[in-house]
Amino acid sequence: MSVEFIGFISNNNSSETIVRAGPVLDRYHIETVAKAHENAGFDRALLAFHSTTPDSLQVAQHVLGITDRLNVLIAQRPGFTAPTLIARQLAAVDQLYGGRVALHVITGGNATELRQDGNTLDDKDERYARTDEFLDVVRSEWTSEKPFSYDGKYYKVENGFSQVKPYRSEGIPIFFGGASDAAIEVAGKHADTFALWGESYAQVRDVTSRVRAAAARHGRPTPRFSLSVRPILADTEEKAWAKAEEILARATALQDKTGYRKPADGHATAGARRLLALAEQGSRIDKRLWTEIAKLTGANSNTTALVGTPEQVAEVFGDYYDLGISHFLIRGFDPLIDAIEYGRELIPLTRKLIAGRQVARGVAAE
Repeated sequence: MSVEFIGFISNNNSSETIVRAGPVLDRYHIETVAKAHENAGFDRALLAFHSTTPDSLQVAQHVLGITDRLNVLIAQRPGFTAPTLIARQLAAVDQLYGGRVALHVITGGNATELRQDGNTLDDKDERYARTDEFLDVVRSEWTSEKPFSYDGKYYKVENGFSQVKPYRSEGIPIFFGGASDAAIEVAGKHADTFALWGESYAQVRDVTSRVRAAAARHGRPTPRFSLSVRPILADTEEKAWAKAEEILARATALQDKTGYRKPADGHATAGARRLLALAEQGSRIDKRLWTEIAKLTGANSNTTALVGTPEQVAEVFGDYYDLGISHFLIRGFDPLIDAIEYGRELIPLTRKLIAGRQVARGVAAE
């Protein structure tokens, strides 16, 4: 099972510890960080989606245009663009850039935020039912060799057809996120890769087993699994933990300026509730999973960290790999500097460690 590293390209230089100083859509930041990811050895980079931020598809096209090898993971929410249209948009970009596109499907757990984009479905399970139909239509648009019709509750298509198909015969990979029972069921039917936030070993075992069971119910192979986490690195473990505490202090002091705070309405998605429950168990979980930023901000994004030397964090990635994780989405609190740092040691060390385990298992199997 190959390993893949996914980075994160934000629209501007900001984070829980950095107050944005430039424009909301900072072209020069995007270009610099994209090229840094490519040079650091990342396989692809995520372009996130929010109801108030620049469109991820357009930003991804710019990233593809100024890089040569870096793949993109484009986040989109069902319900706001017709599935026939987004399927053709993604297929066209995939063709233009030689198969470097993947789709990250985020149904969205915060009904208040979703209404900013005109959403009318406040029931989360119903939104996942809509997502199911959305992906049915997207897949048909990508694969059907003749006009097709679809008669669903949320989408109806008569003689739909796309002349442009994805670059590769296997299509555009679909990543899928969500932790509720409804999310797991839709993932089992549609996901090529299922994305988890940075959870404990026990939580990873739980979620992956639920996804495997859902895929089996739909007669599909088990998806790949991705873990999203924030590595905090230093040349000694003591320095790494001190760096983590500095990050927490700065994030706490800057909450009013950065906007990374717990939601005022107390809203938390199923995934956020899992991270917050983990934080209640303690600030340090398993070998070196750190939960303080999740606790501080309400965990409504990937906010848990792995703290240690590059060798120590690579070892934990090896543990997750043994649990079935093949993709690691890593981003730091200093977007550019951390991406460069990850490429210097963490990424090559992890690849070497996992390759060594694969060889050892091959020898043992013989």
